[in-house]
Amino acid sequence: MKKEIWFGLSIMAMVVLAAFVLLPPFAEMSNGHLGLLMLALVVVAIMLGFPTAFTLMGMGMIFAWIAYRSQNPSLAVAQTLDLMVQRTYSVMSNDVLISIPLFVFMGYLIERANLIEKLFKSMHLATARVPGSLAVATIITCAIFATATGIVGAVVTLMGLLALPAMLRAGYSVQLSAGAITAGGCLGILIPPSVMLIVYGATAGVSVVKLYAGAFFPGIMLATLYIVYVVLVAKWKPHLAPPMSAEDRKVPLPELTRHISNSISDKVLPGLLGALKGKRNAATPVAEILKQLGIACLPLITVVLLSGLVYFKLTEPAPVEALDGVVAMGGGFEEITTKIESYNVSGLQEPEAMGDAKKATALSEPPQALGVVAESSTVAAAEPITPVSSTAVEISAQERQQAPSGFWIAMAVVAVSLFLFYAYFSFARLEIFKMLLGSFFPLAIMILAVLGTIVFGLATPTEAAAIGSLGGLLLAAAYRRLNFQVMKESVFLTAKTSAMVCWLFVGSSIFSAAFALLGGQEIINTWVLSMDMTPVQFMILAQVVIFLLGWPLEWTEIIVIFMPIFIPLLPHFGIDPLFFGLLVALNLQTAFLSPPVAMAAFYLKGVSPPHVTLNQIFAGMLPFMAIQVFAIILLYTFPAIGLWLPEVLYK
Repeated sequence: MKKEIWFGLSIMAMVVLAAFVLLPPFAEMSNGHLGLLMLALVVVAIMLGFPTAFTLMGMGMIFAWIAYRSQNPSLAVAQTLDLMVQRTYSVMSNDVLISIPLFVFMGYLIERANLIEKLFKSMHLATARVPGSLAVATIITCAIFATATGIVGAVVTLMGLLALPAMLRAGYSVQLSAGAITAGGCLGILIPPSVMLIVYGATAGVSVVKLYAGAFFPGIMLATLYIVYVVLVAKWKPHLAPPMSAEDRKVPLPELTRHISNSISDKVLPGLLGALKGKRNAATPVAEILKQLGIACLPLITVVLLSGLVYFKLTEPAPVEALDGVVAMGGGFEEITTKIESYNVSGLQEPEAMGDAKKATALSEPPQALGVVAESSTVAAAEPITPVSSTAVEISAQERQQAPSGFWIAMAVVAVSLFLFYAYFSFARLEIFKMLLGSFFPLAIMILAVLGTIVFGLATPTEAAAIGSLGGLLLAAAYRRLNFQVMKESVFLTAKTSAMVCWLFVGSSIFSAAFALLGGQEIINTWVLSMDMTPVQFMILAQVVIFLLGWPLEWTEIIVIFMPIFIPLLPHFGIDPLFFGLLVALNLQTAFLSPPVAMAAFYLKGVSPPHVTLNQIFAGMLPFMAIQVFAIILLYTFPAIGLWLPEVLYK
């Protein structure tokens, strides 16, 4: 029998043994103990291979009937069926879940637009001088593509077909190659737009918009840590990731640019500008030169436009308040005095019962406000009343503010960077830049458009998902991949995935209701609170439990089964559910990389050469699991990594 099967059976045996040891005899069990037994049975049933959604639903119905029967046997069946209908309807009426099929549809369309091959090739050439360039390009490509699709299996499978043979041919270690592909392919489940964050938000009642904003920087941090690890390994042990040869770095140039590079200059701007002058451009079409020059100037144009937008935003006029009826100092004294006197008489006079003496006192000693008016009257007597012109007020209010010095310092840094960029911008780099224009930038613009509309409050996640679906259709059409077969497959797979997620939510909702009816949540709350833990100790305990659950279970089961157990405990320890969700999302990366249920490993094994074993893939994933644990520690130590952006955007 294989080691993985022994490992799985041993975990199931431990769960069953713990249930029998920790729970009292069956005759003495309370309803709360039955809830804990239900939880253990669900874990074992899922590990045996039963469908998660229907396992949760079946267990929930059986144990809900037991809970209702203990109270009123005659109504148990009717109440159980009512519970099922109510929970199913509550899932169907959840607006947040509408975005899931739209994001999934966007992912399947982009997957079939054949972008990943062009993206990987351009990234490989762009990072050619970086140690471990193939693995670095693999991680970047996986992160971008996984972010656009959010489908771990598709990304790992496609990169296994594309990047793994290239890395093995280049002499890369099997373990490092497998680890880079599996770890990079799982990033899409964390970096927004992520289906996992939608599921957590719907389960925990946390804003998906804030989750997206909070998960942005932790996702980039984790991808950066992966790249740093690969670069360090390539520098420390070059035999595991050999550098790219000079021959492989060469980029073939078109006839036009090769002629200009050989005859004028190998740098883009001097070469193209020189080709426009004199007889040297006799054999070169001017329109083609201008086209290449326009492409080369795109970074400069983009920087100028962004700088202009930032400048106008920073120097926009101060907000103009309502100034109707404002007069100059000292003016309008009679009107002010009349209003204050009428207010004093009507609002501050003493009641009749307090006597005339108090009336006289109240009127002879005016309040502080009248003293101010009296001083103003003196000034008014000396100075003529001069109303302020409303036109003058509007003109002065429309004057632009001065840009802060930090803006000009940043502009100086950007200018120097642009100068250095164009000083070393050769025709070979221009070809790589054009490859990126055709593969990376359309995908990046679409992702940023979807995320930007969500994070900046321009659209809800559902509306942004609809925009993303439209973007996927346009991308597939632009790359001439949009046909009836692609649409049919994308719609079918979207319906299949969406049905799975919705049934999972229905099963989770019924299971959670049965668990609460039996009192299992109350027993767990009492047990945790009796330990008198600090918030730090509780957080460590929760993350360790989730990390261990990632070995036998997938992220879907962990969120829908165990998050409803942890979430009610958070208010007692003063933990923000948003921050807890970010830690959980980072932690659940391990669910795809931890054996024996490491689905990313099985996806990669299915498309790997025969000599690549499952144990080699598992060994390659372990260092990246350690990086994930380190990232969790960093996020917990510096919460601003995840909470800064939501706090800035949603004060």
